[in-house]
Amino acid sequence: MGKGTILIVDDSSLVLAMARDALEEAGFTVLTALNGIDANKYIFAKKRPDLIILDVMLPLLDGNKKAKLLREKDFSRDIPIVLLSSKTDEELRHLTIDAGANGYIRKPFTDAGIVSKVTEILKQSRPH
Repeated sequence: MGKGTILIVDDSSLVLAMARDALEEAGFTVLTALNGIDANKYIFAKKRPDLIILDVMLPLLDGNKKAKLLREKDFSRDIPIVLLSSKTDEELRHLTIDAGANGYIRKPFTDAGIVSKVTEILKQSRPH
């Protein structure tokens, strides 16, 4: 059995490829979307993702606003969300709290960094 399904939402195909490669190498199943609207087909599917990585600066709807909307819906309220951005740690801490996200990853990220953060958040969110 895999480690879980991760949905990455970013408008950069390069960032999507780098994150997907790192997480797949670590044993995760990875889904990708270029914006929050396209992400809905995965979020509201029968088999929803175990964790969502949301870029803060997205076309159509910012990632932190998307996170707030997901927290308002019963179906998606408990999916762990990690914000992704090149903003400062202070800005990201504020956005994470405001959006109800579980954590953040700063760009540029390392393979080990993204795998570590995803693993940490999944461990915190799953029943022991």
